[in-house]
Amino acid sequence: MAGAMTPDRLSAVEGRRGTPLIVTEDVELLDDLLRLCAAAGVEPEVHHGLPERGGGWESAPLVLVGDDAAVRVRGAVRRRGVMLVGHDQDDPSVWQRAVEIGADHVLRLPDAESWLTNRIADAAEGVGRQALTVGVMGGRGGAGASTLACALAVTAARAGRRAMLIDGDPLGGGLDVLLGGESVEGMRWPDFAGSRGRVASAALEEALPRLHDLRVLSWDRSDAVVIPPEAMRAVLAAARRAGGVVVVDLPRRMDEGVAEALAQLDVGLLVVPGELRAVAAAKRVALAAGMVLGDLRTVVRGPYSTGLDEEWVAKALNLPLVGELPAEPGLLQALSDGDPPGGSARGPLARFCTAFWDRALVKGAAR
Repeated sequence: MAGAMTPDRLSAVEGRRGTPLIVTEDVELLDDLLRLCAAAGVEPEVHHGLPERGGGWESAPLVLVGDDAAVRVRGAVRRRGVMLVGHDQDDPSVWQRAVEIGADHVLRLPDAESWLTNRIADAAEGVGRQALTVGVMGGRGGAGASTLACALAVTAARAGRRAMLIDGDPLGGGLDVLLGGESVEGMRWPDFAGSRGRVASAALEEALPRLHDLRVLSWDRSDAVVIPPEAMRAVLAAARRAGGVVVVDLPRRMDEGVAEALAQLDVGLLVVPGELRAVAAAKRVALAAGMVLGDLRTVVRGPYSTGLDEEWVAKALNLPLVGELPAEPGLLQALSDGDPPGGSARGPLARFCTAFWDRALVKGAAR
């Protein structure tokens, strides 16, 4: 698909976060390793033997030593992250060479290509605490899920947290519109629809529009209405590796892409208006989402039908209650003025979101 996030485009926007070291004179092996580095979105440093500059061997996040070069690095300082790589599947002496250079792993290509690509990307990006990932969905249409999703992301970013907002609802009109940034340059979902395998976290972050101090993956105004599960898996995994918080706005309907998103959430929030028909509709949504998501909670929104309150709704859905979603006076006027949901730090919606993050982040750190 035109515009898909290929390894070439990823590496163009990613920059050099970490440079793996390749040591080999084997042309065929070098071609394979360069190809795997390109797939991981990084550009390696290549030497035939130990690097002449001081610290090159010690400072590289990962060292890939070809079978042919093991003898030339035998006296190097012992360190973690050294891998002995080759093509010969039946070489019995490879284990002795691995011990001599202190290799952590012995890899045979092409069998180990997928595993090695992921390790190269991990080493280049750094692997820290994954983002706390929260999904928001409505119990019925017009419940206010997109408004809450935007407010959660805006509030997290205003508090100085690394925040990313992902629009998982192709029929929702685009969260960039709700945030007043539909004309801001950056990639949208159709650019990622062809993504497979691994997407580099830094490349994803650099490619997305920056709105209100957070990164937003939304939809353009094309006819694309489906997120392939492979693309959802690749994009969400990259977003989570970046750390901080990730908020995903999800539709009520279930397809393979939505199921993939639910599987990567830490917690899901089901927004339910306080009326009987909304509760009945939300039960269906909760049943479907609960088949994939282990931690689903409800946020209840007034006004309420006679005899209902937030406790009654949560009990009827058999879901933990996060709280009552407060009304935000002047929200429509604020949106028309270009202010995002939760844009006023003193507003009731922002205070609700701040309280949610305070609780969720403490529990997430403990977990």
